[in-house]
Amino acid sequence: MPSQLPAYVSDTAPGRGALRTARSWLHSDVPSHSLNGMWRFRLSQTIPVAEDFAAEDFDDSGWDSISVPSHWVLQGDGAYGRPIYTNVQFPFPIDPPHVPDENPTGDYRRHFDMPAAWSEAERVLLRFDGVESLFKLWVNGEKIGSAGGSRLAHEFDVTSSLRPGDNVVAVRVHQWSAASYLEDQDQWWLPGIFRDVTVIARPAGGIEDVWLRTGFENGHGQIETEVTADAAAFPVTLRLPELGIEQMWETAADVAPIDVDGVEPWSAEQPRLYDVTVSNAAESIAMRVGFRTVEIRGDQFLVNGRRVVFHGMNRHETHPERGRVFDEEHAREDLARMKRFNVNAIRTSHYPPHPRLLDLADELGFWVILECDLETHGFDEVDWVGNPSDDPMWRDAYLDRIRRTVERDKNHPSIVIWSLGNEAGTGSNLAAMSAWVHARDAGRPVHYEGDHAGEYTDIYSRMYASVLETEQIGTEGSRSKLLNCTPAQGARQRTKPFLLCEYAHAMGNGPGALDQYEALVHEHPRLHGGFVWEWRDHGILTTTPEGTPYYAYGGDFGEVVHDGNFVMDGMLLSNDVPTPSL
Repeated sequence: MPSQLPAYVSDTAPGRGALRTARSWLHSDVPSHSLNGMWRFRLSQTIPVAEDFAAEDFDDSGWDSISVPSHWVLQGDGAYGRPIYTNVQFPFPIDPPHVPDENPTGDYRRHFDMPAAWSEAERVLLRFDGVESLFKLWVNGEKIGSAGGSRLAHEFDVTSSLRPGDNVVAVRVHQWSAASYLEDQDQWWLPGIFRDVTVIARPAGGIEDVWLRTGFENGHGQIETEVTADAAAFPVTLRLPELGIEQMWETAADVAPIDVDGVEPWSAEQPRLYDVTVSNAAESIAMRVGFRTVEIRGDQFLVNGRRVVFHGMNRHETHPERGRVFDEEHAREDLARMKRFNVNAIRTSHYPPHPRLLDLADELGFWVILECDLETHGFDEVDWVGNPSDDPMWRDAYLDRIRRTVERDKNHPSIVIWSLGNEAGTGSNLAAMSAWVHARDAGRPVHYEGDHAGEYTDIYSRMYASVLETEQIGTEGSRSKLLNCTPAQGARQRTKPFLLCEYAHAMGNGPGALDQYEALVHEHPRLHGGFVWEWRDHGILTTTPEGTPYYAYGGDFGEVVHDGNFVMDGMLLSNDVPTPSL
């Protein structure tokens, strides 16, 4: 390890040059251009000193070509390195925020034509929906900025760097960064630009963001609208044709709740959606809203006044050939398969999925616990010494992650709980995240299993509580021992709804005892079901030296540090075949 690392590796700030105000992923009619496709690509095993590749006149004719979105370790038949699987341990020494000198770094370049009409746009944004792990951006040789947070969206204002006609975008992606310490989820480490890249022309007087917060009670609905826009963007009109609603607001001060009669509620069982547009002279945004009210009443979790029982799955984004690259057709098939097997809930373990997955959850009907891109599990190996969750140096990075999570996905009726992350110990940074969520969105509770004392979350959550212990938790007046709690803290936890955020580990011949857990849910109203670990095996399709195809797990790619076959623990096999347990 070097004694002092470059700032772009050791910096824990969320991103320099990236827009700090995160916003919803919206279906807008403003001009946009996808940069998905073939990019020129070069991989270095250590961080190159020179950044000359970002210059406009750099000759990349000797480089390879690679598809974006993709993971470079799944391209090139091993020419660009190999995947690494770990469950708990980090694949490098724990020395935050430092990372190894041997830090594979991918350089990307591509040209695109900007229409002449775009020069009339007020701003042009370049949006990255997912890059692992930290990346730096140049446009036409000008350095724009950098960002970290692999499963989170980052937008950059590139207006002043673009010109009509040909433009060059250059991106440098580091596999390891300070952000890696916050992304130690039980999964393959898969670097690269793995989600969409889009150029967006923002018009003068456009609508920057919209949040439609809905409620429902006894056939009566309400829409609370938050419009983020300059004064010049008004008037703004909301239209819901099916219910005969057309509401125009002349100024931001006029925006007020809309009461709606004759509404059908949204639920996972009956996912009733209504088409809405929010528009002005410059832009029209199409949305689908579902009317529902989430609340905790005593020790019960309710939606539209009814107790919810989660028959859920922990769902990673994983595919044996694409890794975490999103494929909408496959995702729709995946969720349809869940519905066929009576799964009604998804915990997005342990990061926000591609935003289109949540559109599908709204449409098909799932209760969703939307989890932030955060896990520091490897610090458990050193008794949590140095854990970023309680280190003020990491506060901005934690808050940035939860802001980008909530702001991107806040319009989805399927999301009924926000989760701060997974297996990151506990500490003041997690408490700060929770405080921010409570201040921003009073309509959804906050979950985090690691808050054993219930100091800053709304739900008592546990992993792998036995049938007997779960029964004790569900029994009124139970004095069952709670993890790491004082008697007063335990008493507080017993007033909350109980959720098994992970249980019934589906590995080998597992899971078992599901009928017993299910019986307890029907017997004890405080118990709200849970989420099986997990939905799908993460095997990666490869071949033996003789050419025989098989699904690989940890160690099959020559990893020195790995966690073996622990990634093969799903209710589905890697090739979509249901197991007997499902």
